[in-house]
Amino acid sequence: MKMNIKRVSTVTLSAVLLFAVAGCANMSKRDRNTAIGAGVGAVGGAVLTDGSALGTVGGAAIGGLIGHQVGKK
Repeated sequence: MKMNIKRVSTVTLSAVLLFAVAGCANMSKRDRNTAIGAGVGAVGGAVLTDGSALGTVGGAAIGGLIGHQVGKK
């Protein structure tokens, strides 16, 4: 079974996201939303740019910003 780098990267990123979200138990709601937004944004950026590092980092930054602003009064 041959695994390419894109598949390994996707599985690794998913595992990191899973552990990061599990570590959010003691965070405030805003911090948790920021972390979740960054994770989702990173995955979305990676998917949309075919695994580009710049797309992944950009997606994480934008997702974190959006997650931070959710629920802001």
